[in-house]
Amino acid sequence: MNGFDSTILSFLNTFVHRSWIFDAVLVVLEGNRLLKGGLIMALFCWAWIKLGEDGRKNREILLYGMLVCAPAVLLARGLALLLPFRVRPLHNPELHYRLAYTLDPNALEKWSSFPSDHATLYFALAITLLFVSRRWGGIALLYVFVAICLPRVYLGLHYPTDIIGGALLGILTAFTVHLLWLRKLVAGTAMRWMDAHPAAFYISLFLLSFENGELFESLRAMAKLAVNFAQVLLGRTPH
Repeated sequence: MNGFDSTILSFLNTFVHRSWIFDAVLVVLEGNRLLKGGLIMALFCWAWIKLGEDGRKNREILLYGMLVCAPAVLLARGLALLLPFRVRPLHNPELHYRLAYTLDPNALEKWSSFPSDHATLYFALAITLLFVSRRWGGIALLYVFVAICLPRVYLGLHYPTDIIGGALLGILTAFTVHLLWLRKLVAGTAMRWMDAHPAAFYISLFLLSFENGELFESLRAMAKLAVNFAQVLLGRTPH
């Protein structure tokens, strides 16, 4: 525990239990995928249609941003597994954290908190939007900070440094779009597929948008099921 984290968490925790409605709204906001990734991906759809009319470059940037989010989140989860386990603030006995009304007291108990994969994904998407539209990218950044990341700190699901670490990872990931060779390799190939097979491309783009919007929860569940299935085949007890 460092002074920076503890000071901010202690300050935010003074507001917990002041209003049942406020606490409950933040719990819903934190857990609702439509209000998190759904709105961000709606902005992506708007930018793809509206800003894509100005040329292929904008669409190439947007597509690149969506495609590199999966490895970015995978890297974030890998770091969480490889680095020393960091207990969530709401489970940290040093903090004596007051739990918000309606919050599950066992939330993310076995998940290390650093870095935040939410911050990684949604900051990467917001920065990508910023590259094609300063106005809507700025709105997306503000929304990610206020409506996605701040509630997670308020509820004790993350330390501020978890958010900062995840945000930096996401921002650095988004900035790789300026590596022209990499953008052409990743997004340029997909754009050529769009030209050749538009129906298959847009079906795949919808699925990609859906997974980005829900932070790849469906793919995580499928991967976990596959691991458990493999453990059963090997005669081991699934975790």
